[in-house]
Amino acid sequence: MIKSLYTRVVLIFLVSVIGGTIIAFFVATWVFEDKLNENLQIPLLNFGQDIARIYETLPLSEANTFVSGMNQLKSYHIRIYEETGQFQSYGALNGDKPATVTMEQVIKVLDGNIVQVNPSGVSTVLLGLPLTTEMGTKAMFIEPIALPSTSFVIKWILNFSTYSLIAGSLLILVAAMFLVKPIKKLTKATRHIAGGDFNVKLNIKQKGELGTLARSFEEMMHDLQQLEQMRRDFVSNVSHEVQSPLTSISGYALALKQVNLADNERSRYLDIIIAEADRMSKMSDSLLKLSLLESQSQQLRLVTFSLDEQIRRVIVAIQPQWSARNIRFELNLNAVRLMADHDQLNQVWTNILGNSIKFSKDGGVINISIKQDIKNVTVRVSDTGIGISLEDQKRIFERFFKADRSHSRKYDGSGMGLAIVKQIVSLHQGDIRVESEPGRGTTVIVTLPITTPTE
Repeated sequence: MIKSLYTRVVLIFLVSVIGGTIIAFFVATWVFEDKLNENLQIPLLNFGQDIARIYETLPLSEANTFVSGMNQLKSYHIRIYEETGQFQSYGALNGDKPATVTMEQVIKVLDGNIVQVNPSGVSTVLLGLPLTTEMGTKAMFIEPIALPSTSFVIKWILNFSTYSLIAGSLLILVAAMFLVKPIKKLTKATRHIAGGDFNVKLNIKQKGELGTLARSFEEMMHDLQQLEQMRRDFVSNVSHEVQSPLTSISGYALALKQVNLADNERSRYLDIIIAEADRMSKMSDSLLKLSLLESQSQQLRLVTFSLDEQIRRVIVAIQPQWSARNIRFELNLNAVRLMADHDQLNQVWTNILGNSIKFSKDGGVINISIKQDIKNVTVRVSDTGIGISLEDQKRIFERFFKADRSHSRKYDGSGMGLAIVKQIVSLHQGDIRVESEPGRGTTVIVTLPITTPTE
């Protein structure tokens, strides 16, 4: 098997040129066979009829003398047969063997018929005509003679074809070099990427399919570079998030080994250890859930339900979080029925409302509204909390990202909630965005299709 693209291109060119020329020749011959046959036979038939009129007009001896001196004998060979089979020939064959004439053909011509022999179906090699003379009817057979220039023309055509093929091959070789060059660059870049080096410049300016391939490759390379950076950030973030509770658990576990430790201190240390362990468990669950969502191995279980009723139930379920801080809700929930994954959206509202409560001031107000159009439903959750800077809004849906790093201990959380929300909304082919100003609260806008597509 030929693996080199360069060799394939050259061979395809040669096969196409040679094969196309051969096929075109045979197709043209087949299509114009009748016309070629007719055009080649007409001069031979006209010449034979002229000879016949000469013998009809002139006495036999004068006719023989006239015919023997004709210039056309350079192109034709004439044989005039008697009934006995004897014949007289005019013109030279230039060393070629004359066509065979059978007695059956002679008798057929003497009976007044015309005989044509064309074995190839295109050119007539032998033409028999009845010849009326003062000595009676004779059979005249005429065959064309290849002109001396014919061999030269054939040689010229062969040489021309050979030179054309060589010149075309050289051109395609050069063209193939330019064609394969960007592919070699792509191959080299692939090896660099496989080795972990994403800083590769292709510098391919071509247009068309190769240009499109090069640009797609550069986009892929950029995405891989971002993915690698995300992987490194993920490892770093996980290490950081895990290290903190592990340090607390280890430190307080060592403290519990003290002999003279008061019961209340021991109980407080155990509560801290349990809380940190619970924090690690929740983070592990969030990572697992986010991984399942991103791989789309977790299929959506679509059911039709009342969206406004679901949001009301979520508010009731998290009542301990907001009632203790005197936070109240203002609801403008129109009745909307939605086809989606009930459990997944339940987590969306739980995470969004949990964030609104967590970052709101005591006695604050959270507004929730639902609006519906023909195809979509939009849910807006607005709070009067600390708000998010414009720079942080661009990264708020990244895993482990915390908008207000200075409050990371005051506002507990792993930074996974909104990443999970974003992925669930995306799986429903919806959209989520944030509008916020520092110190003026935050509005989360979720847009979902009324009917989630199954694909």
